[in-house]
Amino acid sequence: MCSAAQSPPAPVPGASYAAAAVTMAHYKAADSKREQFRRYLEKSGVLDTLTKVLVALYEEPEKPNSALDFLKHHLGAATPENPEIELLRLELAEMKEKYEAIVEENKKLKTKLAQYEPPQEEKRAE
Repeated sequence: MCSAAQSPPAPVPGASYAAAAVTMAHYKAADSKREQFRRYLEKSGVLDTLTKVLVALYEEPEKPNSALDFLKHHLGAATPENPEIELLRLELAEMKEKYEAIVEENKKLKTKLAQYEPPQEEKRAE
């Protein structure tokens, strides 16, 4: 009594058109939002940057173990510098210069001091 293949329910006149119209409106709204988002990404340079990083990964002779780490590293290098980071780099460079100057001054003072102090062996003999 049961047939192996059942036929779909009979269409209601006009219902399929209304459902199609609602579905089409939904797709148009979604497509419009997607298109706006795509334009936003394009204007802000995200698409170009992602494309360049992905091409770099593709052209990499030996693929890295973690593609995600590769992307993070290369995207991090592509971001503009934070002004605070630049200030810290300048401060670090200044501190390195001061350190080198102090080390050099220390060497000179040790040499000068050695002229006025008796050698260590003479001190022990006293």
